[in-house]
Amino acid sequence: MTDPEPREDARTPARILSAPTGREPELRATVDESGRAARVLVIGATGYIGARLVPRLLNAGYRVRVLVRDPGRLAAFPWGERVEAAEGDAQDTAVVAGAMEDVDIVYYLVHSMSSGAGFASTDARIARTVAAAARDYGVSRIVYLGGLAPANGELSEHLRSRKEVGEILLGSGVPTLVLQAGVVIGSGSASFEMIRHLTEVLPYMPAPKWVRNFIQPIAVRDVLYYLLAAPRIAPEINRAVDIGGPSVLRYGQMMNGYAVCAGLPQRRIASLPVLTPWLASHWVGLVTPVPRQLARPLVESLQHDCVMKNHDIDGIIPPPASGLLSYRDAVELALGRVELDQVETSWRDSRVPDAPSDPLPSDPDWAGRTVFTDVRELPTRATRDALWGVIAGIGGQNGWYSPPLLWALRGWMDRLVGGVGLQRGRRNRSSVVAGDAIDFWRVETSEPGVLLRLRAEMKLPGQAWLELGIERPDDEVRYRQRAIFFPRGLSGRLYWWSVLPFHGLIFSGMARRIVSIAEAES
Repeated sequence: MTDPEPREDARTPARILSAPTGREPELRATVDESGRAARVLVIGATGYIGARLVPRLLNAGYRVRVLVRDPGRLAAFPWGERVEAAEGDAQDTAVVAGAMEDVDIVYYLVHSMSSGAGFASTDARIARTVAAAARDYGVSRIVYLGGLAPANGELSEHLRSRKEVGEILLGSGVPTLVLQAGVVIGSGSASFEMIRHLTEVLPYMPAPKWVRNFIQPIAVRDVLYYLLAAPRIAPEINRAVDIGGPSVLRYGQMMNGYAVCAGLPQRRIASLPVLTPWLASHWVGLVTPVPRQLARPLVESLQHDCVMKNHDIDGIIPPPASGLLSYRDAVELALGRVELDQVETSWRDSRVPDAPSDPLPSDPDWAGRTVFTDVRELPTRATRDALWGVIAGIGGQNGWYSPPLLWALRGWMDRLVGGVGLQRGRRNRSSVVAGDAIDFWRVETSEPGVLLRLRAEMKLPGQAWLELGIERPDDEVRYRQRAIFFPRGLSGRLYWWSVLPFHGLIFSGMARRIVSIAEAES
């Protein structure tokens, strides 16, 4: 069956994406007794939430210290030089005690779920260490991001662990706010990546019965809003509260909501009672890149409805003035379809016209949109000018420097399905500028002597680009060629795999021929 449209909770209107949000005044840094901005310790700063929270704390004016095993990792973050680093393991009592000195607020954002068996005992041990040190050093507030658990029923090991950590911190003697969130929607979030990959790969899905359970997801930017507002709550508050977005929907509806945002047909989902959590986690591991040690606790946590039990959070931290994001809006932002107070994402979610950049260092390598690439690099004796001259003349009458029959066949296929084919040629045989049409490509970027990026305008089950560039490491000229394809659904993946055997003929031949011609002309 196909799940109906998600329903929205009338409590909070969805944020209007076209409206500017501005800075919420309550998110500015608190101050200590001397009038200086409060010092914050972030434990878990290089994780999914932590790496997105730290720059916002800095921008709000806080003095930020982070506890990390390897301070060298911070160099990869834009904010790495703006924080004070305490080196060591959060399980080490002496290390944690040293990190707590002169700290006003502690953000506890670490968990060991990805470490496999025994993660619950590790998390409890770290929580006790942090709780004792925070009490001994007079910390004024602990903020912990936990999990949204059902009111009744047996909890999964993952949710039991999250609840136990929250109880340890609440019993520390330090005022603690435990924010209990469910599925976090944002690129790089393991829960969201599972939804993304399941939906994109499977047009028809035999699924476990928990796809019928109700979920209350929350956008990552709204999680960050609550985390940033937490230091300003009344000092006597010491409790756990649920947080969630305005959308309440079944897991199957979340998948079909993603399909709508991603431009995919609605998925038909059949609920089967025979898929145990163990079998379901293996099934998720088979059809998605989410590691099984992560997939299993996530799947186990979906065995019950996961909806806010109350809205007590509204009396502690009012919703943002611009409203909480609905599920659809959160997905649109995660896909990079709109720009609003952009939360960092990996380059695989950014639009290629803005030039692909490196992934956010905190994101797992399996996160983000599926992307296929074919990369060719060749050193050459050719001069940069000669090599660029060959690159800039590609297409049209000059051809594609590889078997012309294969390119002609691809052009005929495109025309057959209503595409532009190869008939457009090119405007100028030797020069190229952004916006030019070259056969069934459009010039997106032209940086003479550096890079030519072409965007495919042929009919495809996805988006494709071809980059032809010149690199010069250590004064050696190198030709670099990259084909990029963002598949749309299962058909996009099948398309890429079907043309993969021809890439050896087309792309490798193109690279060798371009270099050969450039060397002959040098």
